[in-house]
Amino acid sequence: MPNMSNVEPDQRRFIDGIARLFVPWGVPQTAASLYGYLLLCPQPVDLDEIARDLEISKSSASVAARLLEQYTLAHRLRVRGSKRILYEVSENYEEMLTQQNRLLEALANQLLAGAQISRSKKIKQRLKEIAAFNLAARDAMTEMLQAMRAKRGG
Repeated sequence: MPNMSNVEPDQRRFIDGIARLFVPWGVPQTAASLYGYLLLCPQPVDLDEIARDLEISKSSASVAARLLEQYTLAHRLRVRGSKRILYEVSENYEEMLTQQNRLLEALANQLLAGAQISRSKKIKQRLKEIAAFNLAARDAMTEMLQAMRAKRGG
């Protein structure tokens, strides 16, 4: 997609579809659209190309790209001898899920701590059930990630 003045209609539908799926998970619209865009880019792209193709400001593109880096969905490449920075989609797509697993475990631990301090039997039970659910989700995700790594041979 680099070096195009406009995104093709089919590509735009794909980008919008990815954004529609990511926004309910709390990913800002611009970052979600950028992720869809980067998925279609065969080569790393700079902020000028991103801004032009997605019709957003360069500063918005920069903020979105940095957010995707935090989510481990994209990473930056520096051009040797230049200040120019390129972005590409991360091939380490499982890292985001690994981070989610850590959050599921942390939430479960916090819920269990809440159960310890609660005086109400009903609240204790509620917190323990939600914690068990989070730990079961973490365990299922861990198992799936291990199976995917084994399938890839890594």
